[in-house]
Amino acid sequence: MKTVTHHDRTTAYRIADRGGDGDPVLFVHGSGGTHELWKAQLSRLSSSIPIVAIDLSGHGESEDVDADPGWSTLSAYADDVLAVAEETGARTLVGNSLGGAVVLHLVIERDFDPDALALVGSGAKLSVSDDLLTWLDSDFDRAVQFLHDGDRLFHDPDDRYVELSKESMYDVGQRITSRDFHSCHTFDVRDRLDEIAAPTLAAVGEYDMLTPPWYHEYLADNVRDGQFVEIEDAAHLAMLETPDAFNGMLTRFLNGVL
Repeated sequence: MKTVTHHDRTTAYRIADRGGDGDPVLFVHGSGGTHELWKAQLSRLSSSIPIVAIDLSGHGESEDVDADPGWSTLSAYADDVLAVAEETGARTLVGNSLGGAVVLHLVIERDFDPDALALVGSGAKLSVSDDLLTWLDSDFDRAVQFLHDGDRLFHDPDDRYVELSKESMYDVGQRITSRDFHSCHTFDVRDRLDEIAAPTLAAVGEYDMLTPPWYHEYLADNVRDGQFVEIEDAAHLAMLETPDAFNGMLTRFLNGVL
């Protein structure tokens, strides 16, 4: 892991480059996750393009930040991504779920002008059910189980990926995972999508009940240059569940716009 220091904290990230072409592509995980979400991209896609995967503040090996849930947390996470992008020269961003919200926040609220964006299992608004928000604060085990029930994070996954995902949430911990989901719940940039000028891929697993396909159709239709893709046999974490299909989809998009 490498680190960059900014705003009096250290943010960790991993680089994988097995002879890939072009500038690095920076991957941003979702709620309760770490850079390990992108393990199949770090190991398999890095022969085509250099891959950078970040741990947001308080996740994985990155120092935490004192931020209230909502705009303050999204802004702090955007600081993390911007620092790593500047350190590595990454001009293309890929965000999953909360990571997609962070990417959109960075592009809309800052002067970051990306070459391309890929928003996967994400949306311009990311409402979270009242029950899940309550369980995240009062019954974390129930929240984790709910998220791993059918057609939420996964559709029909390898058991090891389910265990990896659960372990990640428990390692990140209840406080920060809850902060992530509460920050998602307040996120809404539907009235500002026309400010997104970069070519943008909105991709979703066909069974995703957390951020369903219509979220992504809306994204693709309301940014200036959007594409919508549905990934078969996957739910919210298609990058883990169907990595070959995910990597192929992303490679085709990037080859077409960069």
